[in-house]
Amino acid sequence: MKNIFFSLIFCLFGLQANSQLFGKDPILNLQTEDKRLLNWGYYLGLNQYDFQFEYKNDIGQDILVDRSYGFNVGLIGEMRINEFVDLRFEPGLLYTSRLLGFPGFTTEQDAIREVRSTYIRFPLLAKLSTRRMGNIKPFVAVGGYTAINLGSNEDSLDDNRSGEFRMKTNVYGYELGFGIDVYTEFFKFTPSIRGVFALTNELIPDNDPNSPWTGNIEAMRTRGIFINFTFE
Repeated sequence: MKNIFFSLIFCLFGLQANSQLFGKDPILNLQTEDKRLLNWGYYLGLNQYDFQFEYKNDIGQDILVDRSYGFNVGLIGEMRINEFVDLRFEPGLLYTSRLLGFPGFTTEQDAIREVRSTYIRFPLLAKLSTRRMGNIKPFVAVGGYTAINLGSNEDSLDDNRSGEFRMKTNVYGYELGFGIDVYTEFFKFTPSIRGVFALTNELIPDNDPNSPWTGNIEAMRTRGIFINFTFE
């Protein structure tokens, strides 16, 4: 994810080198783009998801999380409030995978659980922008979301004794992020970085309250980082 972050920074510097976009007297592109009441677009991006665990007792080793990269795609509906504030609805589909390592087991079959998740997400965000500077406009975004985890296994009767790791289907949380609107000749391109933090305890405990997998877990919440590329 660090490599992706630095690639994004280099991309922005490359755009900055284009005098038509960022010169002393740039040619202003899409001058009426932000004056419409409603704007539409779509986004593509990458994500890296993690878990934050809270334990009942501070004993033993923590559960290890091996993160991998996933992807996210979605649509954007934006309503203009004023020059500096927009309200955005960004429904989308997200896929991610995490590998959990539970301490205390002697076999890989018991110690490792792969958690694959496909989320349908419904974020509602406030986009707080600066005044447009030539053909760029930085902003921050903050808001909440609800999501449906299609790979939760919530209704499964099996648990970790049978190799089944279960999570709750419905998730609620908040997002914080920042980005830069870049006004090109034909469309508005926006690279952005966003942190995602679940408020919901997503864990469904095993049937045995003393389970070696979930017995000591008080709560388990998703957190992650997105890098999105938006086209409007």
